[in-house]
Amino acid sequence: MRKKLDIFVYGAEQICASCVGLPSSRETYEWLEAAISRKYPNQPFSIFYIDIFNPPNEKHQQICLQILEDDMFYPVVKIAGRIVGEGNPRLKNIFTVMEQYGYR
Repeated sequence: MRKKLDIFVYGAEQICASCVGLPSSRETYEWLEAAISRKYPNQPFSIFYIDIFNPPNEKHQQICLQILEDDMFYPVVKIAGRIVGEGNPRLKNIFTVMEQYGYR
């Protein structure tokens, strides 16, 4: 049975110092939304962009702090409480996790 997934893309307008040459976090968010919609048409999911320097609530503050303190490469993609991509997220990894929740 498919569960509607919430996908969170944590990033910043400023490109990660180690990620020069890669798309911005917001561009990655838009690219992921389009790619997932093409791969799983008519299958429900929600995708959210979270600014790591201005998280909207306490729930997101923890992961944002972890990204900043642990020097993780952003954007960081999180699905079902699990980090599935960092820096330059791989679609294959994201699709694998989604398929574990019944997406086809």
